[in-house]
Amino acid sequence: MARRLLPAVFVVVAALADWQGAHGLARAALLVAVPFTAVAALTSLGEYLDSNWDGAALLHALLWGLAVVLLVVSCAVRRHTLHDVPPIAVSSVIACLGIFAFKAGLVAAPYLRRASDLRPAKP
Repeated sequence: MARRLLPAVFVVVAALADWQGAHGLARAALLVAVPFTAVAALTSLGEYLDSNWDGAALLHALLWGLAVVLLVVSCAVRRHTLHDVPPIAVSSVIACLGIFAFKAGLVAAPYLRRASDLRPAKP
């Protein structure tokens, strides 16, 4: 589970670095995030294939794959820039953060349902 948290941490670091104007740090963080995200995507695809075609596992695998594509696009666009960041690079990082937030919601949903079942009924 912790290895799947690393890509999100690196993308958050990159987003914060971009926001503060440290674009070199953001580029480095995104370059480090790409292999971790690719490994998470392949692992998730393997879990989907082992899960007897579970729909939630397929959604996770597709979201990891989309995150890899967005990170590669952001790194490729940033490659020739020195001072400014192209808007597509920022947009892809924000979209990647949105994917990670959506994935966190998917993981948390069963626990939230259980917590709502434990509440006492209203009289």
